[in-house]
Amino acid sequence: DVFADGWVAAEYARGGQPGWAALVLALLAAASVATQACSWLWLRSDPPPLRPDVPRWLIAALHLLQLGFLFRCLHALKVGWKVCWAKVEEEEEQSRMAFLSHDISMLRLFETFLENTPQLTLLLYVILRTNKAEPSQGLGICTAFLCVTWSLLDYHQSLRSFLQDKYELSRGSSIIYFLWNLFLICPRILAVALFALLWPYGVAVHFPLVWLAMFLWVSLQGTDFMESPGPEQLYRAMVAVILYFSWFNVAQGRTLYRSIIYHGFILVDSTLLALSWLWCRSPSDEHSYLILLVFAALPCYLLGLALRVTYYKWLHPNVRAQQEGGYDEVDADGQADGLEFRSLSVPALVNRRMQWLAQAQFPVSRPVGQRFLNGAAAV
Repeated sequence: DVFADGWVAAEYARGGQPGWAALVLALLAAASVATQACSWLWLRSDPPPLRPDVPRWLIAALHLLQLGFLFRCLHALKVGWKVCWAKVEEEEEQSRMAFLSHDISMLRLFETFLENTPQLTLLLYVILRTNKAEPSQGLGICTAFLCVTWSLLDYHQSLRSFLQDKYELSRGSSIIYFLWNLFLICPRILAVALFALLWPYGVAVHFPLVWLAMFLWVSLQGTDFMESPGPEQLYRAMVAVILYFSWFNVAQGRTLYRSIIYHGFILVDSTLLALSWLWCRSPSDEHSYLILLVFAALPCYLLGLALRVTYYKWLHPNVRAQQEGGYDEVDADGQADGLEFRSLSVPALVNRRMQWLAQAQFPVSRPVGQRFLNGAAAV
């Protein structure tokens, strides 16, 4: 992905488009800075057993040099090696590995949406404007789409890895989850790119307005993810960027109505963007072939929604819990215990972020939730 970004920026600069090259690099830098800041804030708030045995000043320096995420990956590999081969304090190390891998997955999700989704829009806009596609642009689009959809799948798998084995994501479920995210994101990217084709600076107005609406919506849901109000605003701002392109659950309770509101808003907004292009384009526009693509975007989005419904109706862990006699008090209105989580024998490894994400992503009934808050770490 980094190689593709560098290749695209170099081709733009060599082709006499330094502004586009600078924009690609600026998106890369902004995503990196936001991700490194989030990583540093998490490390500061983590319990001591979860922190790497490295001087704090060195970790801070690595984050300033934009190497904090790489350091996390290397540290996770070190812990993973101990889990696989050393067999020292196996259960505690496995719990630590779960936390480390989940943080890496979530940071990658943030970085991907802050970098790749805007770059996808830019790449598609440039291809449509110049009416030609260079190999670097083709590679950039493929890697960006793969990174976005894969990061969503990886994040969801990371969440479910804290459930008991019988609730983990199967290969078929992973494919459905990957596809419905791909089918929902593609029309959104296309609609924004077409709007930019007519009014390049209109996106500079549209994005802040929709981002602000999403930021306010996240704030009204009362997220409590970070340790203090300042970093919480950073978290909400990053989530608002994700919501500009894709659904992301951040609050506890029943998600059905919030999901309907969100997808309804995005569908209307994307439709208006596409219709504005159809209405205002010139009859002699050389992009007439895009009309078929625009009309295919709506079935694509509806197919994505259908796959999403399929996943949550038959493949979500709550469904399996119901089938095996457990119910989710929030989503299923049942009264029995819900999902079964992996428990930790080391209370010091309980991570507050995991508690919040567990209650938001996989709501559980009161008895399980109480056990969770008393020492189980689960997502």
